[in-house]
Order: sequence, then C-alpha cells, then structure tokens
Amino acid sequence: MPSPALGNEPQHTAEPPAHDVPDRSPTTPRTARIALVVVLVAELMDILDQSVVLTALPAIQASTGAGPAAVQWLTAGYSLTVAVGLITGGRLGDIHGRRKILLIGTTVFTLASLLCGIATGPGVLIAARVIQGAGVAVMIPQVLATLHVTFDGENRSRAFGLYGAVLSLASVLGPVLGGVLTQLDLFGLSWRPIFLINVPVGLAVIILGGKFIPESTAQNANRLDLAGMLLSALAVVLIIFPLTEGHSHHWPLWCFAMLAGGLAVLGGFLRHQQRRQDDAPLVALSLFRGKQFSGGLTSQLMLGLLCGLFFTTWTQYLQRGLDMSPLMAAAAFVLLALGELAGATTVMKTAGRFGRRLPQAGALIALGSMVAYGLQAASRQADLTLLAMTVPVMLIGFGLGMVGGPLADLSLAKVPHEDAGSASGLFNTAMHLGIALGTALTALVFFSTTGGSPDSAINRDAFTGTLWWAGGTLVSMWALMYCLPKHTKARYGSFNA
Repeated sequence: MPSPALGNEPQHTAEPPAHDVPDRSPTTPRTARIALVVVLVAELMDILDQSVVLTALPAIQASTGAGPAAVQWLTAGYSLTVAVGLITGGRLGDIHGRRKILLIGTTVFTLASLLCGIATGPGVLIAARVIQGAGVAVMIPQVLATLHVTFDGENRSRAFGLYGAVLSLASVLGPVLGGVLTQLDLFGLSWRPIFLINVPVGLAVIILGGKFIPESTAQNANRLDLAGMLLSALAVVLIIFPLTEGHSHHWPLWCFAMLAGGLAVLGGFLRHQQRRQDDAPLVALSLFRGKQFSGGLTSQLMLGLLCGLFFTTWTQYLQRGLDMSPLMAAAAFVLLALGELAGATTVMKTAGRFGRRLPQAGALIALGSMVAYGLQAASRQADLTLLAMTVPVMLIGFGLGMVGGPLADLSLAKVPHEDAGSASGLFNTAMHLGIALGTALTALVFFSTTGGSPDSAINRDAFTGTLWWAGGTLVSMWALMYCLPKHTKARYGSFNA
C-alpha cells in the first residue's frame, strides 16, 4: 500500500495485496469476537499491572524488606522496560507474525508474573518486574496492529471503541484491584495474588489466541534493523529515565545531561532511519507524511501527559487535601471509571460515524467538567464530599472515555498494513512518554507548591492550580485532533464481529 494513502481525508482504497491482510477465509463472526476478547484481555493485563502494584507497595515493603529505592523501581523498572521495547516489539510483529509475537510476549509476561508472585526478596521481585515489562513490550504493539489489520468499517470502529473502554477502565481500576486483593489476603498470600492472578489469565490468552487470532505479517519487513533498535532504545532510556527519577533526586545536573543526550541520540536515530528507508527500517518515516498519523500521535502524547499529571495530583488531593481514606479515594476512582465506561460505550455505538468530532467533543466535555470541578473544589474547600463531586468526576471520565478508542482508530486508519506493528509501537510509546512527562510536570506545578507538606489547605490549593495545566493539555489535544479526518468510511470489505 503506497504512502500517499496516509493523507488526512479518508478515501476508498482498492483491495490491498494479499500479504498485507490476515487470512480471513476460515474466520466467522464467532471466532472474530473471541479473537477480539483475547487481544483486549492482553491489553488489560498490561494496563492493570502498571498500576495494580501501587496500593500494594506498603505490604510488599513490609513483607520483603524493600527500601525506598527498591519500592520505586518496582514501578519504574516495569514502565521503563515497556517504553524501551515498544517500537522494536511492534516491528518484530511485522516481521515474524503479530499473533506469534503476541503469544511469545504473553508467555514471558505470564512466567514473570509467577516469578513475581513467589519472590521472597526485593531483588528477585524487581528483576521479575523488568522481565514482565519486556514481555509486555513485545505483546502490546500486536494488539493495535491486530485490530488494525483484522477489522474493517463499522466493526473496526466498534473494536477500537472496546479498546478505548478497556484502556480507560484498567488505568483507574488497577489501584482499586491492588488494594482489594491485598486487603483480602487470599490464602494468607497478602499482596502476591496481584501477580498470581495473571497466570491463569495469561494461559487463557495463549491457548485461545493460538486458536482464534488470525496471523498477519508484512512482506517487506524481512529483517530487524538492529542499529535502529539500539538507537531507539537508548534514546527512550535517556529521555524517560531522568523524567521519571528527576523529582525524587531534586533535578540534579545529570538529569538535564541525560535529556540532552537523549535528544541527540534521537536525532541520530532519525538520520539512520532516513538512510534505511529502502532497506527494512525500524520505523517507516512515510507514516509522518500525512498529518493524520502525526497529529494523532501528538494527541496521544498529550493524553498520556494529562493522565500522568491529573491522576498523580488527584490522588494527593483526595487523601491529603480532603483527608479521605484510601478506600474512599478508591471509590472516587471508581466513579471516574464508570464515567469512562459510559463514554467508551457511547463511542462504540456510533461505530465511527462522526470521525474526529466525537473525540473532540469528549475533550471539550472533560475540559468543561474540570473547570466545574475546579470551581467546586475552590468554593467548597475541605467540605467537598465524594457525593458532591460525583457529577463532575463522572463527566470528566465520560469525556476521557470518548477519546481513547477513536483517537487510536483514526490515527492508525490509513497506516499501511505492512507498517501496522511499527505504527502501533510508536503510538504506545507516545502514551508512555506522555505519562513520564506528565509525572515530571507534577514536580513543577504541584509538589513545588506543597513541598511535600501534609497540610490539607496547601494540597487543595496546589491541586486547583494543577487543573489549569490539565485544562491547557485538553485544549491542545482538542486542537491537534483537527489533523484527524472529519468522517470515516469503510476502506474495503466487511468483517463481522
């Protein structure tokens, strides 16, 4: 499929070459539905495991004797490994088959989860988390790539709507699940079930995925660009590591040196990719010729930044600013999740008929709800209750739930099938980089005001100030979505799900 297909406005295209499309001949609506569930469960495991550990950290620390640095690396080690490997993982799927690489990644993730669950010391647990991240890095790009090459027309939009729902729910329910499983202390295992639960789920994904997910590869991606892989991994490490660690170390000089080095390596990576465009590059730069993918990728970066900024500071506000218990704070996250589910369900029912207008409307709903929430927080101060904030919180969730699925669908809609894995890896990397940027931004817009103080009034004021930044991010995201198409049309055929 030629690169001009990456223009901004959607067009009907001819039937793509056979090597770009999975074998659909034996596929039925039933098997398509099962395949969809399987890949979405794989996505669910990744998102949950990014955050499920957060509420279990005190129990893990008490059980294993982990120090502050070790506790930090239980999350940072996982996230950094995922971010480093996403681009390479996506290209591996293009070369060796997306189903095959997804199942390999799931196997690694499942075995690492078992190792996490039986670990007795912090060193083994951190190593197992890093291995988990490596499994996810090759597993997750295959989710979007498989949806992209398997479903068409309205079924594709519904599939991406479900993807958005899973993404939204998992991101806020992870801490809730971690707290519940730890509190239940199943079989006297304390925090260990948060990892062990992945074992039966992972086995189900491996068995059902091998049977029902259609295989797809790219004809022109016949070997891996090793130099590009190393340069991209190094650039991601040099950029994300200081953004993740900078605040806890009070932003020493080495953080800025690493960032500068990361940008320099990124420039070297891009020059290397330019020279390799006709020789199996890691990233097809033709993806960026049309503003649809570039604008969507940048919007995804903004969405990640918003999540990193808002969720980090909102947790502090609920527990320190309003003196809520962890359980009450978890209930607030549930309200947000219910709103996101409603928004994602609305998107799914539209089947992509409204193009960019739907995610743009979601961004505006979230923006208006954040303004209302900020005014409510400023006027009610310490008297703001969970019941009183229910409407604005659920509306924030509703708006965000309308963004994730359509943004992925419209951004990847015209990506040639042979570059689906590479594009998916880039898209997921943008989210992880955005979260790292958003988390780093909290040091400037929230913690610089609170200074780590537990004082309720200081934390409330810092949070309401943060909402201005969150609102600005939503405005930027809304504007960037003008790069997405106004309308969507079925590209070819139909694949009932």
